[in-house]
Amino acid sequence: MSASLFRFVPIRLPPCAACLARPFTAAVSGAVHDSDWLALQRFGHRTGCSSDYLTTSVISDEAGNPNGSPSGRTASAAARWRLRGRVTLQQTTQQPPRPVHSRGTLTLTVLALGAALVVSVVIGIALGPTTVPLGETLHYLGAALTGGTIDADEITGYSIIWQVRAPRVLLAVVVGAGLSVIGVAVQAMVRNALADPFILGVSSGASVGATTVVAFGAFAALGAYALSLASFLGALGASILVYLAAQTRVGLSPLRLVLTGVALAYGFQAVMSVLVFFSPHGDAARTVLFWLLGSLGSATWGSLPIATAAVLLAIVVLLRRSRSLDVLAMGDETAASLGVDAAALRRGLFLLTAVVTGAIVAVSGAIGFVGLVMPHLVRIVVGASHARVLTIAPLAGAVFLVWVDLLARVLVPPRELPLGVITALVGVPVFITLMRRRGYLFGGR
Repeated sequence: MSASLFRFVPIRLPPCAACLARPFTAAVSGAVHDSDWLALQRFGHRTGCSSDYLTTSVISDEAGNPNGSPSGRTASAAARWRLRGRVTLQQTTQQPPRPVHSRGTLTLTVLALGAALVVSVVIGIALGPTTVPLGETLHYLGAALTGGTIDADEITGYSIIWQVRAPRVLLAVVVGAGLSVIGVAVQAMVRNALADPFILGVSSGASVGATTVVAFGAFAALGAYALSLASFLGALGASILVYLAAQTRVGLSPLRLVLTGVALAYGFQAVMSVLVFFSPHGDAARTVLFWLLGSLGSATWGSLPIATAAVLLAIVVLLRRSRSLDVLAMGDETAASLGVDAAALRRGLFLLTAVVTGAIVAVSGAIGFVGLVMPHLVRIVVGASHARVLTIAPLAGAVFLVWVDLLARVLVPPRELPLGVITALVGVPVFITLMRRRGYLFGGR
């Protein structure tokens, strides 16, 4: 092949494209062989990159070859690549096999998880310290949803099912879905496999707000809504403080954002400890500790609307930006070369994370582990594409937290375990086992 065939524009390739350096260098020197084109053809996700194809700029040398295609022995090997003037070079070969490929398979996965969620909700409502037979549970739910009547001797069972367990289980669905989807967003935003919705200090800020209510009776005039309002205001205040502290002239740096969030989280925890220490109530420490580990015991029908609206908003927004999240995960320079404003996208993700996490923590406390692990478990199953992950993660997180809440209620009746204890005891072994079996990589690392 002649060295004047192509003139390559220097660009920064994504880390996973390092194996392409030799063929490109050879092309400039005119020493391109069939094996080099074959290497290009076989390039895929060997390093775990979330991108679906490689894009780079090529300028055809009109004097050398107006069609912009290789000649001679490399013509057949390069036939699988599209080159016309100033265009993009895209891989058209098949990628290595993945657990989920087709839209149909993804649809079946969604339907299976949806069915599992419905079954889990019914079981979660029926079981508890006081078990209600499945037939009676369905009867009470049907009467409540359709406006039917119940007998006088069924009022107690009806109240347990509809007034106590139904809002609690549905709140578990909302919280599990929200933590999972926000976990996906945070990990893409900071490009850190250990990131979760609470790494930005939002959870600690919400804990400070809740501690003021428990320890000193703040917002007492609001009654049952005092804890939710205080924790939500604390979460928003912490988010604003983290944002202002991490902001620089060039925008939000992922590393700076994480370090600022972790540092301020320690500060918020110190403030919370001081508040508990000076509390006039002797049982304040126990109450705060239980709330910090997560609980849905205070769930009511009034707890659902705001949290549900916030989670649905997050799912819709993130699904619409799924391609941008794929690009952002490859790095800011690569995102800029592909036309994605990484700084603006990161600001939007930060705001969305703050609002949704604040709404969730306000009604459930600081439930750890779900937002960290569920995105990784979903990636192991469906791959790294954010469109697929954001479709499956909310369903998987919802099913997971419904069963976690059920275990918390039935393991040591009539007492109730904190949800954070169950999520860690159940999730950690499963997570480690799956990673060891599937050789999971995050962002090629």
